[in-house]
Amino acid sequence: MPTRSAPVVSTAMLDVGTIYLEASVPDIPRGREILDRFPKAERVVVPSHWNIPGLHGNEGNAEDWLRIKKSTLVLGLRKGMEMRPNGRSADFIAPGFSNGCAMACAYCYVPRRKGYANPISTFVNIDAICQAIERHAARQGNKGTPNQVDPWQWVYDIGENGDCSVDALISDNLRDLVALFRRLPNAKASFATKFVNRALLDYDPCGKTRIRFSMMPPIVAKLLDIRTSSIADRIAAIDDFVAAGYEVHLNFSPVVYYEGWLDDYAELFSNIDDAIGPRARRQLRAEVIFLTHHDGLHEVNLRWHPKAEDLLWVPELQEEKTSETGGRNVRYRRGLKTELVDQFVTLLRKKLPYCGVRYAF
Repeated sequence: MPTRSAPVVSTAMLDVGTIYLEASVPDIPRGREILDRFPKAERVVVPSHWNIPGLHGNEGNAEDWLRIKKSTLVLGLRKGMEMRPNGRSADFIAPGFSNGCAMACAYCYVPRRKGYANPISTFVNIDAICQAIERHAARQGNKGTPNQVDPWQWVYDIGENGDCSVDALISDNLRDLVALFRRLPNAKASFATKFVNRALLDYDPCGKTRIRFSMMPPIVAKLLDIRTSSIADRIAAIDDFVAAGYEVHLNFSPVVYYEGWLDDYAELFSNIDDAIGPRARRQLRAEVIFLTHHDGLHEVNLRWHPKAEDLLWVPELQEEKTSETGGRNVRYRRGLKTELVDQFVTLLRKKLPYCGVRYAF
């Protein structure tokens, strides 16, 4: 087997000075690999990656949000291996190999669960995660009925609580999963990303991994998508990732309503149309998800990025809703949202007629 080169870490994205780790991490090959990559980092053994005194639940960390994301890494073991039915972005949500992110999108729901700090937690028992997915896919057999997720393959979202492209800066967990799905006859992987990691172009997915590049008008992304790749870089990557064997879709999420929003999206759609070639157009699909926000995240954002809340928190336009997982969120009022979704989809179909809409809500 050829020797793999270690992932190249961008110090602009990660400059790890502290690693919190569960005691068993050094006993696992992937754990040792990651620790060897950050030899100068302070190591702090903790009983659980979910319960780290001084990190999670520390209200004072909100003001230090960005530094913690860049300088802190958590290593643990994934315990639960449940495959949750989905039906939107994927047929199933796979047990993720990470939680949290080094980027800092102001609308991200993951920080709501951790409390005032949300650095990357990487799970080192990747072999167990891969085995659980493989067993589950084998039990499904062939996909007999096409659906909006995919006509032929069972699709597993492998990055629900993080960004796999950034995770690939830390370890080969993503590479291992891409290799797994490459050989599964009835399944493909899927993940959304806001980070262009060109090292992924060498993973040889053979059409069995769907990457969904998140898109929004650049003027909004500059305010909300903190520490991410620019929209221009994401658009420029589409053809290259298609050529490398990925299925590439677009993830318009979250769609944020403001004065002049449709004009900005029309320009975004035109920029995409100008940049991509025939091969990308033939396979292009989109998912459309309008903004959902949360009062707890609103309070956190007010401490580190209050300008974002001018766009995200507009009570006169929003109403409370209960999420599929039981959380209390806010979304655009029902009648308004229906109108906005219709306007968005109509514009998308006009500007990018070859881009099918898998779902919009």
